[in-house]
Amino acid sequence: MTDPKAIQPSELDQLPDRDPEETAEWQASLDAVTKAAGPHRAAYLMRRTLERAEGAGLALPKLLETDYVNTIPTSAEPTVDGDEEMEQRITAWNRWNAAAMVTRGSKHGVGGHIATFASAAWLYETGFNHFFKGKEGDGSGDQLYIQGHASPGIYARAFLDGRLNEEQLDNFRREAGGNGLPSYPHPRRLPWLWEFPTVSMGLGPISAIYQARFNRYLTSRGIKDLTNSHVWAFLGDGEMDEPESTTALTLASREGLDNLTFVINCNLQRLDGPVRANFKIVQELEAQFRGAGWNVVKSLWGTAWDELFQLDTTGALVRRLREVPDAQVQTYQTRDAAYIREDFFGKDPQLAEMAKLLSDDKILECFHYSRGGHESRKVYAAYKAALAHKGAPTVILAQTVKGHTLGRGFASKNANHQMKKLSVDEFKDMRDLLGLPIKDSDFVDGVVPYGHPGADSPEVRYLQERRAALGGPAPARRVHPVAPLPAPADKAFASFDKGSGSQNVATTMAFVRLVKDLVRDKETGKRWVPIVPDEARTFGMESLFPSLGIYSPKGQTYEPVDRDQLMYYKEAKNGQILNEGITEAGSMADFIAASTSYATHGEAMIPFYIFYSMFGWQRTADQMWQLGDQLGRGFLVGATAGRTTLTGEGLQHADGHSPAIAATNPAALTYDPAFAYEVATIVKDGLRRMYGEAAPGEDPNVFYYLTVYNEPLPQPAKPSGLGIDEGIVKGLYRFNTAESAGLAPAANAPRIQLLGSGTAIHWALKAQQLLSEEWGVAADVWSATSWTELRRDAMEADAALLRGEERVPYVRQALQGAEGPVLAVSDYMRQVPDQIAQWVEQDWSSLGADGFGLSDTREAARRHFGVDAESIVVAALAQLAGRGEVKATAVKEARERYGL
Repeated sequence: MTDPKAIQPSELDQLPDRDPEETAEWQASLDAVTKAAGPHRAAYLMRRTLERAEGAGLALPKLLETDYVNTIPTSAEPTVDGDEEMEQRITAWNRWNAAAMVTRGSKHGVGGHIATFASAAWLYETGFNHFFKGKEGDGSGDQLYIQGHASPGIYARAFLDGRLNEEQLDNFRREAGGNGLPSYPHPRRLPWLWEFPTVSMGLGPISAIYQARFNRYLTSRGIKDLTNSHVWAFLGDGEMDEPESTTALTLASREGLDNLTFVINCNLQRLDGPVRANFKIVQELEAQFRGAGWNVVKSLWGTAWDELFQLDTTGALVRRLREVPDAQVQTYQTRDAAYIREDFFGKDPQLAEMAKLLSDDKILECFHYSRGGHESRKVYAAYKAALAHKGAPTVILAQTVKGHTLGRGFASKNANHQMKKLSVDEFKDMRDLLGLPIKDSDFVDGVVPYGHPGADSPEVRYLQERRAALGGPAPARRVHPVAPLPAPADKAFASFDKGSGSQNVATTMAFVRLVKDLVRDKETGKRWVPIVPDEARTFGMESLFPSLGIYSPKGQTYEPVDRDQLMYYKEAKNGQILNEGITEAGSMADFIAASTSYATHGEAMIPFYIFYSMFGWQRTADQMWQLGDQLGRGFLVGATAGRTTLTGEGLQHADGHSPAIAATNPAALTYDPAFAYEVATIVKDGLRRMYGEAAPGEDPNVFYYLTVYNEPLPQPAKPSGLGIDEGIVKGLYRFNTAESAGLAPAANAPRIQLLGSGTAIHWALKAQQLLSEEWGVAADVWSATSWTELRRDAMEADAALLRGEERVPYVRQALQGAEGPVLAVSDYMRQVPDQIAQWVEQDWSSLGADGFGLSDTREAARRHFGVDAESIVVAALAQLAGRGEVKATAVKEARERYGL
C-alpha cells in the first residue's frame, strides 16, 4: 500500500519535474539518513542545506527559525577593538551608581528601576565604546532610542563622564527643584541629553523605524546626506507584545533600511513574570523578524557554554535548549547545580552522561551567569555583523539575566521589576563581585555611596577618548543655531481674505489650496513634508501627486494605470509626499521624525499630517504626547471634522471630542477655524512662531492642531478693522453685529452674543437672522477659533494674579461691554466651549453634540443633537426669558414652530 505521506499535495506538483529519477534519489538519501542516523541528524542536514541555499541566493522559502544557539560562533568572533578589562571596570562603576541612585531615591518614595539596566549594561557599554557615533563629528551622528527603564544606567555613565554630578543623581525623579533628573528619557525635561522619548512602550520601535526611513527621505531629496547615520533602538522582549512594536517591520525590510538595528534585550521577563512562560520568546521573535524580511543575529550564550557545545556531539544539548520553556530557564537561574543536573540534563541519557564531565561550579557558571548579552566580545560581534549586513535591517536578540550582578535576591525573580533598592549587605556583596574599591567605612549611616574613580582616572580618560573618537558624548540632543526660515510671500495667505464669492468651499479644501501655494515657495517650499494615511483623494490632494511626487526608495518601477491623466499617481525616489497607507500610527511616527528634524539633523522641516479627525487624537493620542515630549513642530490637521459634518459614517467616525483630548496636551495649540481666511491666518502665525521669529516668551516647541471640515459653504471675506488677526490667533473675535449684518434691530431690542467655532458658526449666523426677523432679538456673532487657547490665556492670568500681577484674560477683554448673555455652540461636546465659562462675565450657556454619533443627514444629525439654527434660537430665547427680556411663552412658541 502506498504511504499516504508520499502523496500529500504540494505547490511543487504544479511545476514539471524535469528529472524524476534525480528527485527520487534525493528523497531516498534523506530517508536513508533518517533511518541510519536518526531524525535529528536528518533535520540537521536539511537545515544546513537550506542555510547554504539561502546564502547562495537560491529562490527558496527562508528558514524562519534556527537552533537556540548564537548566530556567530566563537571561532568567527572578531577581535574587540579596545581594552576589555578597562571596559569591564567602567561597566562595574555604571552598574554600581545606577543601583545606588535608585536605592538612595527610594527613601523619598519616588521609585525607579534597577534590574533592567543590570541586564543590559553590556549592550549599552559596547555601543558607547565602539559603535554609537556622536553629534560632534561629521553629519548628524547616530540616533539612539534608549529603553526607558534603563535610564539610571545612562545617568550613571553621564556621571562617570562628568556630564552629571552627585546632586543631580540624588534628584533622580525629583525635578520640581530645577536640578533633577526625569524618570525616563524625556527631551522636554532634559533637552541637552535625551533625544527620543521611549518609555511609553511600543512607541520606540515604530519611531525608530520611521526615523531611519526619514533619514533616507532627507538623503533622497538632497536636503542632507545621512548615509553615515545609524538608528539604534534598544527594546525589551516584553515590549514586543505592543502592537506598535511590530506594526512597521515589513516597511523596514521592504525599503531595505540597513541603517537601522533593533537590539532586543531578551531577559525573558516582563513586569509580572516570564514573557513566554510556556514557550520561547527568542524563537518567536526570530521567526517574526525573519518572516518580515529582517536579518536576525542571536547572541544567547556566553563563552562558558563553549565547552558544553563541544561535548555535544549528538545534538542532544541543542535539542534540549530548544524544548525547555523560558519559565524553566528562569527557574534554573535560581536553583542549585543538583536541581539543574536532574531537571535539565537528566531528561536525556546523552545529556546525563555529559553532565558527569561538568563540575557544579561549571554548571552554575553557565546557567546563572553566562549569557551572550553579558559579554562584550559577544555583543561586539553582533553589532559588527549588524553594521556589515546590507539590504535589510538587523535585529539582535541578546539573551540576558534580569537583575544580573545584583545578587541572588534579584536575578530572574518575577518581582524584580518592582524591586527598588538593595540593602547595605547586598551592596557590599555587589561591590565584591564587581571588584570595586569601595570601603565599608564609605557607607555612612547606612547610606550607599556613589563611586567614581576620579576625573583623571584611566577609566574616565579611556571613556572620554573613546567618545571623542566616535564624535562626542552620547546620548545627546543638539539644536544647532540656524537662521529662521524666511516667511512665505503674503499673497499665499492674502488670497483667502477676499472670500470665495458665490463658490462653496470647505475649509479642508481651503487648507489644501493654501498648502499648494506654500510648497511652491522658492525659499521654504522644499521643506514642507505632506503626510497622508491613504486619504489624499478624500481631501482633494491628488493634484499634488504629479507635482510633488510620492516618496518611494525604488521610484516608480511600473506604469501607473492613470498615467494618461493630468493628476496621475506618481512615485519618485525624491518624492515629497509621504503616503503611508492605512496606518495612523505610522503617519504619526513620520510626523514626529519630520517635526524634530530641526534638532536631530539641524534641518528645519515643516510637516503637515492630514487625517480623518476621529482617527487622530482618538487613535494615536499617546504618540501626540510623545511628539510634545520630543519638542516637535508642525501642523496636525483633523479633516472631515465635527460630530455632525461627516454624514453617514456612524458612531465611531463622528468626532465630537478631539479638541477636548487635544486640550489636555500642553504642547498642542488647538484651533477650530470657521472660515478659509482664519485657516490662512493661523497657519501664517504658526510658521512665524515655530520656524521664524517667535515673540519674547513664546515657546517655538509647539505643534498646531487644526480641525477643518468637508462641508462646502460660501467663504466670507475677512472683516475689516483692527485686531482681527490678533483675535483669530488668540481665539476670539467679533465676526459681525446685528447692525453690520444688515438686520436693523429695534433700538430697545433684547441682545445676545452668539459664540460659534468651526462649522457651527454657520448655524449661529442663520440663528442670528431668525432671531431678528421672527423674534425681534438682536444677536452679535463671534468666531471662537480656539476655546483652548482662550482657556490657557485665562489660566495664565489667574496665575499672574496670585503672583501679585494684574492681568485681565483676553476672553474677558474681548467680550467687555458686549450686551446680553452669551450662548456658545460648536460641533463638539459642550465641555469644549465650556472651557472658558468661568472667565466670561456675562450669563453663560452652551450647546454641543454630546453623546454617541449616528448616521443620518447633516440636518437631521444637528437637529438630533440640538445644535442647528432653530435649536440655537430656542436656547437663546430661553436664556433671555430667564432674564425677563423676552416673554416665557416665546420659548414654547418657538419649539412648536420649529418642531423641536
